[in-house]
Amino acid sequence: MHLKEVVFHPLKYPKEECYPFNLSLFHETERLAFDAPVTLFVGENGTGKSTLLEALAAACNIHIWRDIQRSRPDYNPYEDKFYQYISVEWANGRVPGSFFGSKVFQYFAELLDEWAAADRGQLNYFGGKSLTTQSHGQSLMSFFRSRYRIKGLYLMDEPETALSPRSQIELLNILQTMSADGHAQFIIATHSPLLLACPQALIYTFDKSPIQHIQYEQTDHYLIYKEFMMDRSKYLKQKDKT
Repeated sequence: MHLKEVVFHPLKYPKEECYPFNLSLFHETERLAFDAPVTLFVGENGTGKSTLLEALAAACNIHIWRDIQRSRPDYNPYEDKFYQYISVEWANGRVPGSFFGSKVFQYFAELLDEWAAADRGQLNYFGGKSLTTQSHGQSLMSFFRSRYRIKGLYLMDEPETALSPRSQIELLNILQTMSADGHAQFIIATHSPLLLACPQALIYTFDKSPIQHIQYEQTDHYLIYKEFMMDRSKYLKQKDKT
């Protein structure tokens, strides 16, 4: 592993009534250890998975490609400052890496086209073809196959968003292969029961406070999908036959 742990510093939080400092799990969790090559964050929307992932990127000096930030009616000046109140510990010094998010990726793919217009060789690092000329799922897989061959720390926010089940299984195999020799480490926020099945992965649930380690078979994603497949009538509204 490259990144050993993240430590939270709740006594330094600026505004406890503002997100994300109003989440109890960020007050009650002292630290998270990353002692597996693949760590998975799981939990309901709004529990802080993506927020912590972005804070880790900032704390690790990993750039997040973003489009122009537009104004919002309820601006929260503290939302992107979480990284200032955590600290990270490396195993053997900082390594490079990248942050993947679906919206972030689209912006990066468009930038890559601009670079390739001046130097087409830039595309060789990402499968040799423009990412924007492929389907969204195809472009993601081209990126994953190429980028994750490089030694580093890789943060991924819901990479399954545009992937078919078959492509998710391919990504699962990429995670296993690229992390097997210790050159790549992955920290992933996901809702995918397929990615959560990654062998030897460490799973943290954000549905409990403090953040806790759980087994794959204990996740809601596994339990709900399994129950749905066994008897979907429990989850589907039945039409009145009268």
